[in-house]
Amino acid sequence: MALYLEHFGLKEPPFRITPHPDFFFDGADRGATLEGLLYAILHDEGIVKVSGEIGSGKTTLCRVLMERLPREVETVFLANPSYSRTEILRAIADELGPPAAGSPAASAPRNLPAQLIELYASGRRVVVMIDEAQAMPEDTLEQVRLLSNLESSRHKLLQIVLFGQPELDAALDKPSMRQLKDRITHNFRTRPLNAHETGSYIAFRMR
Repeated sequence: MALYLEHFGLKEPPFRITPHPDFFFDGADRGATLEGLLYAILHDEGIVKVSGEIGSGKTTLCRVLMERLPREVETVFLANPSYSRTEILRAIADELGPPAAGSPAASAPRNLPAQLIELYASGRRVVVMIDEAQAMPEDTLEQVRLLSNLESSRHKLLQIVLFGQPELDAALDKPSMRQLKDRITHNFRTRPLNAHETGSYIAFRMR
């Protein structure tokens, strides 16, 4: 690896598999998608969906999005698609903070609405980003829909963004998922790069 870096005059490997926000390529509509996501999250109250093939940059897009959101936005990133409907509630509650003093951990899901209300009252917004959403059980996806119902007298208490492969689109087309699909107000897709964009992408990574 050292010889490889030295030969090309590089400080670090330019094509790592692990998502690297500093290497975010805004060509091929990625930059426009990022701006669209920022707008949708900050100005809307529905569920947002981002779909694309494996390796099309969805997770990197998610990481950059988390960095670009204003400080008053509390972000929760969930990368485990196998959560049950109870486990996803507990995971969100745990990310937002520990249960109230003296409360058992098992009560974390019941604490979630109170946590969200407290954050909303303090002027903070909550965004839950779910990666690999195409692998989530239908029962858990239904829980995601119910989460989108949590609201104050005027506003939703949390925003949800689903990132997934094209199988997520197929899952949402099922009749049983109709209610969840109706809650999705913005759909984004990370398309494959064409030949010209691929050249620009490689040159950008090397720089």
